[in-house]
Amino acid sequence: MRVGIASDHGGFALKVQLAESLRGSGYVMVDFGAYELDAGDDYPDFIVPLARAVAAGTVERGLALCGSGVGASVAANKIPGVRAGLIHDVFSAHQGVEDDDMNVFCLGGKVIGPALARELIESFLAARFGGAERHKRRLAKVRELESPNAGP
Repeated sequence: MRVGIASDHGGFALKVQLAESLRGSGYVMVDFGAYELDAGDDYPDFIVPLARAVAAGTVERGLALCGSGVGASVAANKIPGVRAGLIHDVFSAHQGVEDDDMNVFCLGGKVIGPALARELIESFLAARFGGAERHKRRLAKVRELESPNAGP
């Protein structure tokens, strides 16, 4: 599986650890930066290109990190076709994919340590969308919100 990964300074150290670990497990990792630790960088500069790659199908799933994971989630969800979730527990890691077809996993590098992060990400990457009719119906309503003519 091709997996994109991106972070700002807040998630940089964890991103480096995770990318190396996931490569060792056979995932093809595509790094969208940051490529060096810079306390003055901005999460949208890295998260948005990752999210666009997920939406375009260049990578199958995305891992987006910042200090809390909140900014990464906000930025990623601005891209049509992206369904990003801020994840800090195993149930949400797989359920977000199974029911909501989540394709970008957001995590706080200052919130979650490497061992738990790896466990959560493995759960996310192993999960598959269940395709239940009620979930498809809900996702269709979410896609409508991405339309330029969507109402409030």
